[in-house]
Amino acid sequence: MELRTNRRALVGLGVAGALIASSFTLLRADTGTASSHREAPMTAGDPRNDNTDVYAFVSPDKPDTVTLLANFIPFEEPNGGPNFYQFDTNSRYNIKIDSNGDAKPDITYQWRFQNQDKRGNTTFLYNNGPVTSLNDENLLFRQRYTLTRVTPKGSETLVSDGIVAPSNVGPASMPDYATLRAQSVTGVKGGGKAFAGQSDEAFFLDLRVFDLLYGGDLSEVGQDTTKGYNVHTLGLQLPKNELALKGDARRNPVIGVWSTVDKKGPNGFVQVSRLAQPLVNEVVLPAGLKDAFNSVSPDKDADLPAVVNRVTDPEVARLLQSIYGIKAPATPRNDLVEIFLTGIAKGNGPIDVDLNSQTLNKDAGKLRASEMLRLNMSIPPGKDPSRLGVIGGDPQGYPNGRRLGDDVVDISLQVMAGAAQTGKLVDALAAGDRVDANDKPFGATFPYIPLPGNTSVNQN
Repeated sequence: MELRTNRRALVGLGVAGALIASSFTLLRADTGTASSHREAPMTAGDPRNDNTDVYAFVSPDKPDTVTLLANFIPFEEPNGGPNFYQFDTNSRYNIKIDSNGDAKPDITYQWRFQNQDKRGNTTFLYNNGPVTSLNDENLLFRQRYTLTRVTPKGSETLVSDGIVAPSNVGPASMPDYATLRAQSVTGVKGGGKAFAGQSDEAFFLDLRVFDLLYGGDLSEVGQDTTKGYNVHTLGLQLPKNELALKGDARRNPVIGVWSTVDKKGPNGFVQVSRLAQPLVNEVVLPAGLKDAFNSVSPDKDADLPAVVNRVTDPEVARLLQSIYGIKAPATPRNDLVEIFLTGIAKGNGPIDVDLNSQTLNKDAGKLRASEMLRLNMSIPPGKDPSRLGVIGGDPQGYPNGRRLGDDVVDISLQVMAGAAQTGKLVDALAAGDRVDANDKPFGATFPYIPLPGNTSVNQN
């Protein structure tokens, strides 16, 4: 499929990922936790089910495949023993795909975990000697998983006995952690690869944005708040045709992606986390509605008028005006609605470009407005990727999916301040939060996200 772009329109594509699913006055939180770095009231009580980030991108070294990553458990301190971090055995972790645009999952990739704990009453140690392989007898605690592919036609097991890469205890316990990571990557039935395990926290940003937007005068910038922390990652690398509508990525190249967690309770499984576009639950939702967002499925978004109202008059733009004097763009912000709820395509709204809406799929039906991360799989990886993604002239970047190196905070601030309206970046925010890249380089092969650290964050 040919990508038809308009350079001025591209500037409007950057942020609104964070800016739509917001005003849930019609909802109530039945249960659940929060997603995306502890921003909702209930997240502190259940971090294992806290989905922090979702990534979807064409694999740079295997451009006939797509890589999907979902991270969990924010702010893992590397030395956080003796009970190191693990997935919840009472939950189902999901990555969901909508290829026809109806906001319902056409494919769900689902992980379930089991513990193998040999410590008993003998020791408090995670391992009682150096661990040189995932099956090393010195590793006293490990998790195994089953990965299932679920469609309306039924389900099939892709991985029946996967092993989770363990927490990185330290150099004496795990002298070659890279080998353990490599052993944890496994092939999946039908082609592709799967991964589950600990990783470096790759989302780079200065979280002092919550101190009146960087101190009220942009003085609180330049500190990568998540540097040194780890997360737990679920990853898939799959052929494009496995994800595309009718198995044909040439005719139907656009997919929608989101992640959820379903936790088992007395009445069965209940969705307690939902995440797609970055920063939605952090900076869009008011505090009283954050938990409710985690229980809602994308196909319900269009039935909530408050969702559209919140994005067409976004709070971030008003805060930039009141704190920094940067005039908020005129409302309603229909460009943000297109970016976030419908995907970007000519005829969907004011942005004159075909990019990542499921309406570009030749076999798609009627589009249902919904919040998800949309990726056009036909756009190849750029030779010189821009951290600013589409507003940096790189159509393979955010919000066309999300890569590990996309600077979603700077992109979001620019678009909310008016870049989508004026066709140029806002000079007053040109430096952004001055955290432009992750502190560790990304890998050249799947799962790309860096290895977890084993050095305490509390180092001076």
